[in-house]
Amino acid sequence: MPQRVRVPLRVIVGAYADATVSVYVKIAALDRRDTGCEAGVAYLSGLLGLARSTVERALTQLMRPDPADDVVELTSQRRTRQGGTGQTAVRRIRATNHRREHGAWVPSRAAESLAPRQLRAYAALAYATATDTPVTLSELARVLRHRSGKQAGQPLATRSVRRILRDLEELGWISVERRAGYRGRHVYTVHDEPTAPVLTADTDEGSGADLEDGSLASKEHPPTDSPDDPPTAALDIRRRREQVVAREDLCNPLPPSTFRRAFAGPELTIAPRIWRVLEPIKSLLPGLSPYVVREAAREIGRQLDQGQEPERLRARLARRFATTEDIRDAGRWLLGAAVVRRGCGLLACESGRIWHTGHECGACASRRAATAALREHEQELARREREMGIDAPYRLAAGTGPAPEPVGGWHECEACRGAFRLPLADGVCDSCRPPDISELERRWAT
Repeated sequence: MPQRVRVPLRVIVGAYADATVSVYVKIAALDRRDTGCEAGVAYLSGLLGLARSTVERALTQLMRPDPADDVVELTSQRRTRQGGTGQTAVRRIRATNHRREHGAWVPSRAAESLAPRQLRAYAALAYATATDTPVTLSELARVLRHRSGKQAGQPLATRSVRRILRDLEELGWISVERRAGYRGRHVYTVHDEPTAPVLTADTDEGSGADLEDGSLASKEHPPTDSPDDPPTAALDIRRRREQVVAREDLCNPLPPSTFRRAFAGPELTIAPRIWRVLEPIKSLLPGLSPYVVREAAREIGRQLDQGQEPERLRARLARRFATTEDIRDAGRWLLGAAVVRRGCGLLACESGRIWHTGHECGACASRRAATAALREHEQELARREREMGIDAPYRLAAGTGPAPEPVGGWHECEACRGAFRLPLADGVCDSCRPPDISELERRWAT
């Protein structure tokens, strides 16, 4: 069983840097000893593959009170004498109550194997898995937000989160069942140890035994796996390299589509009440995609919840399917024409008639009458203008001259020379009419 440490949720989602989470996990693992964590900055830097300055900044963040709640996660006791000699400081993490404070269990090995941002994503998924909480890429992006720069505090792009999760899956730290969870969310499974197959062991033929050609190097490099080894260069910081896992034969690689996992989620099902409504068009369902069938089922369910009877929807589909001669795209016809209710705002109105009685809908009849009257009025105006030989309500005079006179049943204001359709009282419009003295006195009195 690998060693695991409990990381508080406030450290995972808080304002700490990504590298601070890695340093916290490693110090929490070393704090299991009775003497506490006695590792120095150089030792931690070598274990985590981080720069000394990065580790020192992480320690500073953990030892300072958090601006949000004034909680100090790490305490350090110096053991250096005045002359500069002595032992390294003893660091201890804050004791937490597992029943009152939320947290996630993270293997200490993950801090050494994963990049800081990958470790933070792994810890967030470990907490979501333990609490059985379905998460989305947008929710993870708010946890893995930018920690510095102009976009500090802003969520990451979803494509960046998708790339981080893909790397974790390729390294074997998580497993993803796509679209198999709540409302089509991915289902994540975190592992205490990477499940990806490792490279085969070397034989007497050198480090290149997997390719059956021996080692391609002329000189082996001295081992540098342990941080206790003396530095071999001017910089004593050991960088973590990208992990490469050999999964298949290198000579005959398979196409990328071969590695894709088949969808293992629940199959599409239709409720009995919706299946009875779709009975007249069952012949079209085999040729429709699951997306179209799902959207049609949602629309039918919404109308049934509003109070429409299943017989009414079934009769509507049967009538429109029988009156449509050529259906070129069954999906577009089903979503855009078949299941759509036509009529006015009355729930009982079905294409201009009341569904229960079969009588004509009064609201639709009034609307049609008003539309017909308006159309006749417009046609009459257009006919009169054509008889007078004009294309607009005004006859435009050529060149400069007096103002154009309104024609065709228009009335002109004697003051402003404006044209109006309705007759004008006293020959002037409301804007040019002098105010009534009695009205002014009444307004002044009030």
